[in-house]
This record gives sequence, structure tokens and C-alpha cells, in this order.
Amino acid sequence: MTDRALSVVRSGALTTVQDLGRYGHAHLGVPRSGALDPPALRLVNRLVGNPEGAAALETTLDGCAVRPRCAVTAAVAGAPCPVLVDGRPAPWGAPVRVPAGALLEVGRAVSGVRSYVAFGGGVAVEPVLGSRSTDLLSGLGPAPLRVGTVLPLGPATARAVPADGVPTQAPPDELVLRIRLGPRDGWFTSTALRTLATRPYRVSAASNRIGLRTEGPPLERAVSAELPSEGMVTGAVQVPPDGRPLVFLADHPTTGGYPVIAVVAERDLAAAAQAVPGTPVRFVVVRHRSSG
Repeated sequence: MTDRALSVVRSGALTTVQDLGRYGHAHLGVPRSGALDPPALRLVNRLVGNPEGAAALETTLDGCAVRPRCAVTAAVAGAPCPVLVDGRPAPWGAPVRVPAGALLEVGRAVSGVRSYVAFGGGVAVEPVLGSRSTDLLSGLGPAPLRVGTVLPLGPATARAVPADGVPTQAPPDELVLRIRLGPRDGWFTSTALRTLATRPYRVSAASNRIGLRTEGPPLERAVSAELPSEGMVTGAVQVPPDGRPLVFLADHPTTGGYPVIAVVAERDLAAAAQAVPGTPVRFVVVRHRSSG
């Protein structure tokens, strides 16, 4: 019987198994987790013939290298990067046939932060609460990849889909985040609200899968009282004691005690996942339309 698995030769700065996440468990304190750039995950799965939510690898900045034990179709997209099979250049954003025992190398991102690597049949680690995603906050799912890690692959169920052009968005030169104010915008001064909407911020190097941290002018609170812990959603813009906005991403805690001044539109979060440290950030307030 063919050994449908791959072994990790180079794990990179941070490579994790991700699918579209584990929904419906926030009341148990379990975040959604999942790929930070869902469109990129869906794309690589489509390219190798998988269901769009199949588990794949999410790399961070410097890629990874794996050696499949069986012949497999792979695809790399998300942050653009060099792709090699046994030292020979292979296409990015297209299906690549990797022979059994060959070395698939995903190189350092040329731009952006996170690349996605899908394999025909998907990464078939054991699901936890309905998802194969690694959750760095709670520790659920498989551990981040290490050299020597062996990952099982599922059976390939469909033919790979070649693409003449890859419909992927370039990593942003400026990260524009559309926000709706609330629920705790009243805890901040009018000057702070104006600062959030008009002053520039930058992506901090301290950002991770839990949240995108920013550098820039602090936001002054109008209410200094302690806030009881309350539920948090993906995209919540929390303001910790240093006053710099923090945008919660996929591995965020499900509750928090710092006020949330606004919430980022979910469609903007994939770009946030690809914004390198130092990228300018602009928050744009979207007003609710009147139904009258």
C-alpha cells in the first residue's frame, strides 16, 4: 500500500496546518482559528482538486521544505515565493507534480507574509472539534511543524485544475481597514476617535496569528474604569493599556477585558494577514446606512 504522507525537512519560522477553521465553539473558549488568508487557501485547494476547506500548510515569511513519500500534486499561492522540486524551479500558483521522495521547497516570500501549500488529498491529520487547524492560542490541533514531522495525506479525489492566471491579490503597500465603530467607542474621547480615523499607523513586528498589532498615536480613553470581560469577535479592534489599536485575527481569545473601539470588515482581514511589519495602516470608518 502506498504510504500517503510527507516528512518535514525544513519547518521554517512558523509553518502550521490550517483549514477554514473550527466554528461554533466560542462559548467554550475555543477560537475559530483557520487560515489567516482564506482566499489563498481556497485557491491552492482548487488548484490540486481538493474541496476548498481541505487542510493545507500555512508558512510564515521563509517557507518550508517537505518530502512526500508518494507522488502527489501540490500547489503554492498566497505570498509570492520561489518554488523548487529537487532543486529545479517549479511554478507558483499552478499545480506541480512532485514525485515520491522528491524535495518540495517553498522559499522566502518575495512580498507578503504567508504562503499556502496544498497537496492532492489534503493534509489528513486527526480533526479536533471538526477542524484540522493548528490553534496557537489554545493549543488545539497539530503542533507547528518541526524537522522530522510526518503528516498523513488523504486520498486524492479529483483532478488538479490548471489555471492560466491566478486570481490572487498582491500584498498591500498600504493596509486599508474598513471599520464600524463600537461597541465600546463611547469609552474613548472624541479626539481618540478622530485620531483613529485620520492618523497613520504601521504594522508592528509583534503581530502574529492572534492579532495584528500597530504602531502609532495612542488612543485616549474617556472612561478609565475597568471593563468586565466580554466576548470578542474576529476583526475586533481592541485597545490595550498602551493605547495602540490591536486587530484580532484567527487565533484571538474569545473574551477580553480591554475595550473594543471598532470592528474591521471581515473581507479586509486577508490583506491584514499579508501585511509585512512597517506597512502603513489606515482605518476608514464605514457609517451604517439609514433604513429610512
